Amino acid sequence: KFLILKHKTNKIMKRKDFIKSSSLALGGASLATQFSFASPTVLGSNERLRIGAIGINGMGWSDTKSLLKINGVELVAICDVDQNVIEKRKKELGAKGKKVRTYSDYRDLLDQKDIDAVVIGSPDHWHALMMIHASEAGKHIYVEKPIGNSIGECDAMVAAQEKYNNVVQVGQWQRSQQHFRNALNFIDTGVLGPIRTVKVWCYQGWMRPAAIVPNSAPPAGVDYKGWLGPAPSKPFNASRFHFNFRWFWDYAGGLMTDWGVHLLDYGLLGMKASVPKTIVGVGGKFAYPNLSQETPDTLTTLYEFDDFNLVWDSAMGIDNGSYGRDHGIAYIGNNATLVLNRGGWEVIEEKRSSKKVAKPLETPLDNGLDIHTKNFVQAIRDNKPKAVNCSIQDGAHVATVAQMGNISYKTKEKIFWDAAKHQFTDQKINDKYLMNEYHNGYKLPTL
Repeated sequence: KFLILKHKTNKIMKRKDFIKSSSLALGGASLATQFSFASPTVLGSNERLRIGAIGINGMGWSDTKSLLKINGVELVAICDVDQNVIEKRKKELGAKGKKVRTYSDYRDLLDQKDIDAVVIGSPDHWHALMMIHASEAGKHIYVEKPIGNSIGECDAMVAAQEKYNNVVQVGQWQRSQQHFRNALNFIDTGVLGPIRTVKVWCYQGWMRPAAIVPNSAPPAGVDYKGWLGPAPSKPFNASRFHFNFRWFWDYAGGLMTDWGVHLLDYGLLGMKASVPKTIVGVGGKFAYPNLSQETPDTLTTLYEFDDFNLVWDSAMGIDNGSYGRDHGIAYIGNNATLVLNRGGWEVIEEKRSSKKVAKPLETPLDNGLDIHTKNFVQAIRDNKPKAVNCSIQDGAHVATVAQMGNISYKTKEKIFWDAAKHQFTDQKINDKYLMNEYHNGYKLPTL
């Protein structure tokens, strides 16, 4: 079989030609890393699990520290395009008497044969390539959400896991937290009555774009070309770097994908819903028009399903969301409304309901991230890829729904999804938005 790449010109490139062109475009990177396919490591229940971490400035490092709480897990390598971040982590590890190998190029880390699993905590626009290359290299993977920066990337990541049969856990750790599961179990009892609307909201007062600043040289120690990767070449700008990449379409999808994949996920799970029929997203840069951002600071999206509506509502810079909470999911039924977020869940009874179903707030008693990483490690040790609490298929499903909302916002249109064809009914929208374009010689393989 050949590795096939589809271009806008519909040109088809066979694998041998792709290897030649890609090795040149990617700076002569090791072909063993990119194209030598390895089987996933199978470990016994008492064997050490050696991990490498790629992207260690934010959640990637939180994920790594959580994994290191587990007996038998050993960190042997770290990778980041910012040498300043590497030095910071080396100092932290050194204080605990630990030494690791360090890399600035993730492909070199993947060449390290004793690494069994990797954590991918890079900006969103890198997730797909890193995940696919790590799968080819025979690594198990813990990848941060959202898994891809387009629907096409999500599909490619699913195909990679299914081809290589490795263990892949998506960092939607709320799937492992017990009070979220308890809330869904309560919904399943049916006592809320028919649920007509699900409201999902995210008001983040501490999140706001950076000030507009002029372009500049990258900070010393930063491999900016390595940071850009497949994104369009642009001059370095501090307002787009590190945490603030979230507010620019080339790298991410704003609050809709950053928090939406957590919250929309439970909205869909509670309703046992698949994909919407229609999507309308409206919003804009209403609060901070003079700050540096492309994604909206205010967004409302309506998803139409067969027997209920789902509403997404997000706002940057303010906390006063629905039900006095800065984020959450509300399942609004005829008899009562269940309100759920990271702080717990409760049931608010309808005043006119004859059913007495009110429940006081149930607060969380566990650490969802730690349970999530333990689940990942156990799935590896048991050699059961399907035992993870948030599979790549799960992550792709909700990331696709989140991307739909952003696409409607960008097109300023009500858009229609054809579930059977896994695409929009408007071919112009498919051509422009289903798959993001890759730049700088990078190509995403179709598996």
